[in-house]
Amino acid sequence: MKVVVTGATGNVGRALVERLGADPHITEVVGLARRPPDVSLPKTRWASVDVAGDDLAPHFRGADAVVHLAWLFQPSHDAMATWEANAIGSERVFRSVGDADVSALVYASSVGAYSPAPNQWVDENWPTHSMPTAAYGREKAYVERLLDTFEAGHPETRVVRMRPAFTFTRSSATEQRRLFLGPFMPRRLARPGTAPVLPVPKGTVFQSVHTDDVADAYLAAVVGTARGAFNLAAEPVIDKVSLGEALSTKVVELPAGAFTAAMAAAWRLHLVPAPAELLELFLRLPLMRTDRARAELGWSPRHSGPDALRIAAAGIAEGAGGDTPPLEPDSLGGRVEEISTGVGEKA
Repeated sequence: MKVVVTGATGNVGRALVERLGADPHITEVVGLARRPPDVSLPKTRWASVDVAGDDLAPHFRGADAVVHLAWLFQPSHDAMATWEANAIGSERVFRSVGDADVSALVYASSVGAYSPAPNQWVDENWPTHSMPTAAYGREKAYVERLLDTFEAGHPETRVVRMRPAFTFTRSSATEQRRLFLGPFMPRRLARPGTAPVLPVPKGTVFQSVHTDDVADAYLAAVVGTARGAFNLAAEPVIDKVSLGEALSTKVVELPAGAFTAAMAAAWRLHLVPAPAELLELFLRLPLMRTDRARAELGWSPRHSGPDALRIAAAGIAEGAGGDTPPLEPDSLGGRVEEISTGVGEKA
């Protein structure tokens, strides 16, 4: 099998490319990224591609499967930039998959695509309209509709939609610090047991999963015969108690409105890259049942949800990173660039 992966250098992409190269069913892996890495992996060749504007046909031609992971979280202060990359870019990927007669399309959706249902357990049939106020949710919901249209027009293509929970690993820790927390967060505060108190919005309950486990699910989707949507999350659910245990600290709940207002002010002042609307979406997410992934993909996460979170926190404290441009480890120069280019202003 020839497999093409868009967004191949990011959190899940880097782990998936490595797994594809090690699988006997796979003969060739094409990793597409805006900034290809200088790293050699089995069966893999890299190509510099921007899904929002570059010609995808030469890369998709002859592929047996395309895994679409490419997604921009930043710049949060430029809605058109993320819309072009995520919404328009995804439409271009799907159209090119159809034009190239690719047999299978695996798309990275998200728990963020689901309509609000705080503390409510849902399966893959729950509506995916997200919330229009948050760019991330709005774009994820829009791409779900694009995929509905593609699937209806290409019944011969096997379409799989993955909807993972918050996905963590050590090598993506600095990337996630850059995307969501920004350059002013001291690394040492992320080390479990360092901060005596962790303030969180009242009602904080969520799921997480380790990147390696998510990559395993994608591999199963590529080499198997499954179709449809699959929730991916590890147990147990992370609430106030398990969050405190995972990070070895005391968790104190604050009114969600006050937390959101503070985050909105910090975003407007370019102190943090993530807008308050993303927090509002986070607080309204449902809890996902994963029975279908376990039954049809044979998937079972090896890491617990709190373990994945603990690994990420320790990685932030250590400035950990990986061997691709998006996963670059923390550095003083990197933080200076984040500030000088405007926090939340640069992709």
